[in-house]
Amino acid sequence: MVDFTAANPRKIVEMRKDTIGYVSQFLRVIPRVRTLDIVSSAHREIYGDQEVAEKRAKALLTRLNIPERLWNIAPATFSGGEQQRVNIARGFVVDYPVLLLDEPTASLDAKNREVVVQLIDEAKSRGTAVVGIFHDDDVREAVANTTVHMKSLALQQERTL
Repeated sequence: MVDFTAANPRKIVEMRKDTIGYVSQFLRVIPRVRTLDIVSSAHREIYGDQEVAEKRAKALLTRLNIPERLWNIAPATFSGGEQQRVNIARGFVVDYPVLLLDEPTASLDAKNREVVVQLIDEAKSRGTAVVGIFHDDDVREAVANTTVHMKSLALQQERTL
């Protein structure tokens, strides 16, 4: 067990590497790195097996409807939705015990939102603790076991001050 509030920075970085996955609504990556490498990198770094990492990355990219012709291209030129799907694939390539999601479906069409809902459900069924921010009511209702409405929480805090 690690107390994140008291852990030193090196321990936190170590824990983030193989314990906490993160998907934001914005793709921030090293320029000119091909999509397949971006998606497979976390799995490869943790488990050291390039072949398995690429196999998992390809499966996720396929599932998230990223055409194979784009896998060897850096995603900087992709549409917002394509970049988001690359980001989602990168976050799900490792079966992290904890997964943080920041608006993972923000730029997605209905078909790809459904794929993300399925990925979240599969992670939860493996025992992953999923913590997310969802402004999309339908997605939030589909994946949430517990919901905290931040607006009402902020109002409660104002009243107690």
